[in-house]
Amino acid sequence: MLDVKKLLVDVFDPQPGEVVTFAVDLPHGEIADHEGWSARREMAERWRGAMVELGGERDFSVQPLLSFPATGANNADLPQSGRLGDEEVDLLKTLAASTLVIAMTEFSATAPLAQLADAEDDFRAASMPGVEERMEGTALAADYSKVAAHCKAIFDVMDGAVLCDVLFSTGHRCWFDLRHRKAEMDDGFLPRGKEGDRIINLPSGETFIVPYEGEYEALPSWTAGTIPVVEEEELVLFHVVANTIVMVEGDGPVAERFGDFFETDPARANIAEVAFGVNDMAEVTGQVLEDEKAGFHWAFGRSDHLGGMVGVDEFKSPDTVVHQDIVYAEGNPVQVEKAELVHPDGRRVIVIEDAEYKL
Repeated sequence: MLDVKKLLVDVFDPQPGEVVTFAVDLPHGEIADHEGWSARREMAERWRGAMVELGGERDFSVQPLLSFPATGANNADLPQSGRLGDEEVDLLKTLAASTLVIAMTEFSATAPLAQLADAEDDFRAASMPGVEERMEGTALAADYSKVAAHCKAIFDVMDGAVLCDVLFSTGHRCWFDLRHRKAEMDDGFLPRGKEGDRIINLPSGETFIVPYEGEYEALPSWTAGTIPVVEEEELVLFHVVANTIVMVEGDGPVAERFGDFFETDPARANIAEVAFGVNDMAEVTGQVLEDEKAGFHWAFGRSDHLGGMVGVDEFKSPDTVVHQDIVYAEGNPVQVEKAELVHPDGRRVIVIEDAEYKL
């Protein structure tokens, strides 16, 4: 059984005088509750209890559980108000008054939490959308010193690369433009005062980057190719030009749904992330929070919270904002046959070959 207090110390190392807040989102209206979601709220209370014990030992405070109406979409803006225990509060002000937020939500709050981290000097957060208690025996139980070392190895070879050349097991290929961007690590360590990115997912374990999105005049993005996606046993092809999904190819209902999805709001078609998940305890079960830590993945939609240019204002409305990951780890229907990082001098570094990490 996972020692939650030890994990909280290892990841966050909370210090005297800190203010820690656990946040959950709540079902409402047409956003219906389900067993996994209600279990997650109970998990948040249990983790909060462990943090209260730790606060007594280390002299920091833990607020009552903070809850708010679910947004209904991953990485959408948060509502104005919530409840701190039984008290109605301004949600963003309450979050901003914390030095550490742990968001155990149904819908990802990573993007709005990243905005708070940019605005507040003494603020950091772990975003845990879709976390499940069973992960306490898988990805949450990883040796995070090993995870961090693997993240750093990929970060080092990604630094300065201009392309990520990916060949999928279906034979399709895509080139992701890495110019004008800097890689980041979500390595499972988030102490107070950490330099760089102060938002992590938990479970952790990935090195990621936002592809160049073509924001400089007369300098289009090189991101191009064909990306295979399998849902409901249907193969769909995303054809990409200049970092944008320009056509969805397929004959079934999944292809039709994706085509309508991107047509409804073209900002969704932005290629928003390329990442290598390296948590060796992560299991592929269909839960993206953990799946993405098991291997290569990319995402479409919003990117500003990861260092890109596409934010809420680029979407037609807050209701159509999305950041969605597609994973190609062992256990997924499509694998990455080979992934190479290409440097300006022509040097190519193999990260994945025959669906296995080589670094």
